[in-house]
Amino acid sequence: MSRTVASFFAGAPLALARAHGEALLQMPVPAPGAEAGARALSVGAMSLSLEPGERYAIHRNIAIVPISGLLTPNAFLLERWLGWSTYHGLEATFAELAANEDVAAIVALCDSPGGYVLGIAGAAAAVAATASVKPVHALVHPLAASACYHIASQATDITLTPGSVVGSIGCMQVSAAPVQPGMSGDQLFILSSSHARAKRPDPSTEEGRRESVRVLDAMEADFHAAVAAGRGIELSELPARLSSTDDPADGGAIFWGAEAQARGLVDRLEDAPTFWARLGAAYAPRPPRTAGRAARAQAQAARALAGL
Repeated sequence: MSRTVASFFAGAPLALARAHGEALLQMPVPAPGAEAGARALSVGAMSLSLEPGERYAIHRNIAIVPISGLLTPNAFLLERWLGWSTYHGLEATFAELAANEDVAAIVALCDSPGGYVLGIAGAAAAVAATASVKPVHALVHPLAASACYHIASQATDITLTPGSVVGSIGCMQVSAAPVQPGMSGDQLFILSSSHARAKRPDPSTEEGRRESVRVLDAMEADFHAAVAAGRGIELSELPARLSSTDDPADGGAIFWGAEAQARGLVDRLEDAPTFWARLGAAYAPRPPRTAGRAARAQAQAARALAGL
């Protein structure tokens, strides 16, 4: 039986929209030696190609950085063979582009249901640091959920294309505890040292659930703080904005279209061709202007004086 991508995420705290990520979790892990193919990036009417190992493309002064797939800190196997982003890779990419004087702006092209909590803060901080020195425009086309939205929220602005969604802000964890003999007929027991009860909380007990939720709540608090700061929303107001009901505890939903904009989660609703045309007009290099009649006359007089 082939190993699936889900094995990379088993038991870890996640910032993941599970419904949108389930199909990706069930994908087989690429076999050692498998050939990785190039990725296509659509930029308006053009299609750019990213070779395996390449993390961004530059087109007419604009760098395009995909944030795609299930996000991990450093699963470079998934990055190379499936084209999925890693937090360490995003940190390095944004630091490099921030220092690149040939790059006028950056587009974070979002298509991810989220991923690990571990490592996300560094990637989000790298986006925020870059946005402080040059524009970083997040384009959600079609998905920026959970960990991906955490990162996108640090951009200069967020554009949502028709039919695309954002949200699922919060953290989760899938845990297990032994309840019956294993396949060999032996009962499995997991023991922790005397002062490490929280090392492996038992989700079948109230104490274990309380410890797991304590950790998830701490992670959620960091998530909320980052989104509030990045989007310019009062932290105290954020839970109500993210709730699907009048109860702030009913957060974690996804939103699209005008509702996402009304809740302050995105800045603009725009189709992809219009987005690329707008950025091209703002940042692409201008062709040299044709000299006017007066300028041509001055140049001709100067040449005459110089004896040319």
